[in-house]
Amino acid sequence: MVEIKTKVSNASVVDFINSVKDETRIKEGHELLKIFKKATGEKPNMWGKSIVGFGLYHYKSERSSQEGDWPLTGFSPRKQNLTLYIMLGFNDLAGLLKKLGKHKTSKGCLYINKLADVDTQVLQKIISQSYSSAKKKYSVIKKKTG
Repeated sequence: MVEIKTKVSNASVVDFINSVKDETRIKEGHELLKIFKKATGEKPNMWGKSIVGFGLYHYKSERSSQEGDWPLTGFSPRKQNLTLYIMLGFNDLAGLLKKLGKHKTSKGCLYINKLADVDTQVLQKIISQSYSSAKKKYSVIKKKTG
């Protein structure tokens, strides 16, 4: 079985955000940190070297023998865009996505070029709704750090 490399750690979330090369991304990272904390009520943890995660659940793949722990939601202030991890996808979020502003999605990621391109109140609702739904669906682990 392949071991998952992206794991929760005790690394500093603030130090990670401050280490991002672009000043705008640093500011956006701190703003996202506030939004995610408010939307989830959780303290953040670093996952691997570049994902800020909130909450924790254990998963088992239906297609393989892979299993592990993963955040219920999170983000990464990447060079190309802000990447937000929306674990259950976007089927129940269509109405909010229409109000969000400029963005792209993939199966479980929401991509935003600039935080200024979106309505942050709508973004907080998306995160909150996604987090609550994921928390209900998955076997949530209360507290665990690296």
